[in-house]
Amino acid sequence: MDLILKYFPDLTDEQCSRFAALDALYGEWNAKINVISRKDIGNLYEHHVLHSLSIAKVLRFRAGTRVLDLGTGGGFPGIPLAIMFPDVEFKLIDGTGKKIKVVSEIAQSIGLKNVVAEQLRGEDEKETFDFIVTRAVMTLSEVYRMMRKNIGKTQRNSIPNGILALKGGDVSGEIHDFRRRAEVDDIHRFFSEDWFIGKHIIYLPVF
Repeated sequence: MDLILKYFPDLTDEQCSRFAALDALYGEWNAKINVISRKDIGNLYEHHVLHSLSIAKVLRFRAGTRVLDLGTGGGFPGIPLAIMFPDVEFKLIDGTGKKIKVVSEIAQSIGLKNVVAEQLRGEDEKETFDFIVTRAVMTLSEVYRMMRKNIGKTQRNSIPNGILALKGGDVSGEIHDFRRRAEVDDIHRFFSEDWFIGKHIIYLPVF
């Protein structure tokens, strides 16, 4: 929690309690259903929670925004973002039922009312959203081709609706087809920990 407060010092008491509760909940659920590498569970706040919250450094979602977390896995970046933005609607989807069970149970345990979790593949999603967020391994081109149908045209935020993808390593190949539109932010400029060196947020507006 100290790490989260280091970069987000203005959290409410409710947000603090929800973030604090994640440690025990993920530890308990990960022992039953492996949604985070067991070697990495000790780095939950840095590698997963704070990594997810880097999106909040790029965009402060406005109330009423609808966000889809594609390939949420154990709930990242969706659950940390849902805690950070309680007035924003989040839908978290993943093709693996066991992962969605963990996500649903954790969201319910900490009282998140703005999260819906569903076992669903991206190509089968029918609803529209303002933004797609993802940490999944798909390339930006794959996400764009699959999900552009789900981006709504009504604009609610300070930047146009689109895709926010968390990526690591050399992303020049991924953005090549979108080089005039895609914007890349280095997460290490937001968070000083060495683990964030070479980690990026790619923003791709769809309209």
